[in-house]
Amino acid sequence: MFGLKKPIETSEHTQSYYVATANNCTQYPHLEGQLNTDVVVVGGGFSGVNTALELAEKGFQVVLLEANRIGWGATGRNGGQVIGGIGHGHERFAKQIGATGIQALYDMGVECVDIVRQRVHKYAIDCDLTMGYMDVALKPAHMRDFEADQRHMESMGYAHPLQLLDNQQVREEVGSDNYIGGLLDRTGNGHCHVLNLCLGEAAAAADLGVKIYEQTRVTHLQQGRQPIVTTEAGQVKAKHVVLCGNAYLGNLVPKLNRRILPANSSVVTTRPLSQTQLQDLIPNNLAICDPRTALDYYRLTADGRLLFGGLSNYTGREPSNLLATMQNKIHKVFPQLQGVELDYGWSGQMGIGINRMPQLGRLDGNVYYVQAYAGHGVAPTHIMGRIIAEMIAGQAERFDIFGKIKHHPFPGGQLLRTPSFALAMLYYKLKDELL
Repeated sequence: MFGLKKPIETSEHTQSYYVATANNCTQYPHLEGQLNTDVVVVGGGFSGVNTALELAEKGFQVVLLEANRIGWGATGRNGGQVIGGIGHGHERFAKQIGATGIQALYDMGVECVDIVRQRVHKYAIDCDLTMGYMDVALKPAHMRDFEADQRHMESMGYAHPLQLLDNQQVREEVGSDNYIGGLLDRTGNGHCHVLNLCLGEAAAAADLGVKIYEQTRVTHLQQGRQPIVTTEAGQVKAKHVVLCGNAYLGNLVPKLNRRILPANSSVVTTRPLSQTQLQDLIPNNLAICDPRTALDYYRLTADGRLLFGGLSNYTGREPSNLLATMQNKIHKVFPQLQGVELDYGWSGQMGIGINRMPQLGRLDGNVYYVQAYAGHGVAPTHIMGRIIAEMIAGQAERFDIFGKIKHHPFPGGQLLRTPSFALAMLYYKLKDELL
C-alpha cells in the first residue's frame, strides 16, 4: 500500500520527496583548520543561508557552518507553504513595542514573501514557486476568525485581495466536503519546492564569496566581543556570530535551548496522480491549511503528487505508524484517494516558543541568534536574515523591535517541558473538536 520504507536519520538528507527531486546534491567541504572572517553563521537552513546571502550582498566576508547538509533540517522537510506573517497576535506586545512596532511586524510579515519572490527572480532559482493559498474552516468559529483576519489585514494595508468563501465556493477550490468556508489569497501567499529554494540561495551566496562548510558540527562557542566558534576539526574567529540552528541547535547555548521546544511534524507524498485526479483535488493549485492546533496542510507538487502534512506534536518524536496514520488523515479529507499509494514519508522538528513569536536577539558581545518559528518559517526566515544583516551593518531599528519582546524559558527544565506541553497540546486538540 505504501511502497516505501521509514527514513533512517543520518547526517545525509532524510529520504524525502524533496531530496529525490532536488536540482543538485551539495558537496561543500568539511572545515579543517583555522579561519578568520567578518561573520560566521551556524546553521545551513533558510535562516542561516539567507543571513549569509544578505551579508554577502552588503560586502561582508562570511563563513557558514552546517552540521549536516544544506537544508537538512526543518528547511528541507516542511510542507513548502510560503505564507506571510511574523508570529501570532501582535497586539499582545503593544506595551512592549507600541503601535509603530506592531505595524512594523505586520509590514515585515508582508515583506518576507516579497523577499522569496525577489530571490527566485534575481538568482533564477528553479523551485516551482506558485502563488495561491487558502485557509479552510471546519466550524463556524473558524469563519468568524477568518472574517476578523480579513478586516484586520485590510485595515493594515494588505495589498492582495482576500476573499471569504462559503462551502460551495470552497468546494470549487478543494475537492473535499470537510469544509464550511475559507479565506482565499490568490496572489499574496503560495508554495514552492523548499529544498530547491534553499539550495539555490546557498549557491547564490557561494557565488558572492560565502565560504560554506558542510558536515561541520559546532562543538563550542566562545562568546564576547571577539567570538570564536570551534568545530570537530577546526575553528573560526569572527567579528560576529549568528546562530541559526533553531530546533536542531541542541544545547550549544543552554539559555537558548531552554526557550525552545522541538516539536515534530510529518509529511508524505502520494505517487503521481492523473490529471483528472489533480483537477478534482485542487484545480487551481493552491496551498491549503486548516486552523487547528494539530492542523492538516497540503498542496500539489510540480510533478503531480499530493503533498500532505500534519501529525504535529510536542513530544519531538515521529509516530511509529507514520505512514498508516498519514494515509488515514488523507482519506478523511479526500476519500476519493482510497488505495492511492504513498511514495515518500518523513518527519522533522520545528522550534516552538511559549509566546509563538520568533526569537531574535543578541547574546554576550557580538553573538546573535534567531529561532522558534513555530512551524511557520519558510517566508519569515527570509526577513529575519535581512534584519540580522541590517543589525551587523549598523542599522538596528528593526532588530530592536524584536529585542523588546520578552521570551521566557519553558517551565520544568529538560525533564518536564516536553510532557507538560504534550498535555497542553492535547487540551487544544480537544478544544478544536468543540464548536
